[in-house]
Amino acid sequence: MITLQLDMYQACALGALVYCLGRLMVNKLSFLSKYCIPAPVAGGIVFAFAHLALYAAGILELSFDTTLQSVFMTIFFCSVGFTACFRLLKKGGIQVFMFLGLAIAICIVQDAVGSGLAAAFGLDPLLGLCMGSMPLVGGHGTSGSFGPLLETDYAVVGATTVALAAATYGLVSGSMMGGPIARARVEKLHLKSTAAAEGNETAEVMPAVDGQKFTTSAMFLAVAIGLGTLIFTFFKDVCHLTFPTYIGAMLAAAAIRNIWDVQHKELPMVEIDALGGLSLNLFLSMAMMSLKLWQLAALALPMIVILLVQTVVMFLFANFVVFNVMGRDYEAAAMTTAFCGFGMGATPNAMANMRALVERYGAAPRAFFIVPLVGSLFVDFFNSMVLTTFMNFL
Repeated sequence: MITLQLDMYQACALGALVYCLGRLMVNKLSFLSKYCIPAPVAGGIVFAFAHLALYAAGILELSFDTTLQSVFMTIFFCSVGFTACFRLLKKGGIQVFMFLGLAIAICIVQDAVGSGLAAAFGLDPLLGLCMGSMPLVGGHGTSGSFGPLLETDYAVVGATTVALAAATYGLVSGSMMGGPIARARVEKLHLKSTAAAEGNETAEVMPAVDGQKFTTSAMFLAVAIGLGTLIFTFFKDVCHLTFPTYIGAMLAAAAIRNIWDVQHKELPMVEIDALGGLSLNLFLSMAMMSLKLWQLAALALPMIVILLVQTVVMFLFANFVVFNVMGRDYEAAAMTTAFCGFGMGATPNAMANMRALVERYGAAPRAFFIVPLVGSLFVDFFNSMVLTTFMNFL
């Protein structure tokens, strides 16, 4: 078998082609648009299955340099930070804590389901955590951190492999599940975006992108990302706290946005949003390209059953708990589709799910502030606490 390593430029080029394939599919296949499936997910799944076929035939295995993938992720979350104004926080402040409470609750539920079913199959309950919130809420990052810990300190054989495979499954299922759930709620209850009534400028018809403003927006993003590295270093070295690297850029962007608001100055938000959307599409396309579906094919029956049960649990929790608790309105529908994204995969999946929804039905500004704040800043911390508690209890 040929193993081909693509450098960061080649990986980016392939990611762009995968996104274009997905956009073509969404435009041509009405059910993809109807159910709000993000274009990078659609194209990425086709690529992943093609990669699986080549691997199974013993022909080719691809690996990618993920340097630019991380860059695009940082740019996107920095653009999200520019949307965080204090006026919006006042309207959605309580919902931040409500959404965080729901996120903590699903961590506990997923770990209880994973460890309980693992025990029922005669497996080590700790291995069940590798099919719980560790890969599903935590994603590949938390799996890569806690998996080796379980292997070395708790002698759980294969913990890392199982966790990473489950994270791969969650990445796909979370993206596929969120859109249909939110669409069903929006259509059945005739929900409408209220962003215009709340005075949020992003709800209005967007003007054409201005070339000069586009350059200015890139400068704002570059400065915020640079300042963000200092914020991240402060948290890491002085406060001894560990956060995702893009949190610093997001906080710096939010500070810049509110300083400009106080001075009654306008930021080029249309252009910042355009750059953020481009970065999100490329990041998610490259992440989907990296899926190794043959890892799922090698899963034992108990793992497949547990992951399917987790999928049903997420569907029920998002559809009947998250939507109702968050207010049963359009913003709640957006947060519901996002909850499926980061509750089964990662925060970028959540943002892609919401973006697909708002492109069809209208802006959801409070959701776009609450979800990345909880999904990026808080949930990993509380998920680690929940996992540590379960590990010591089991």
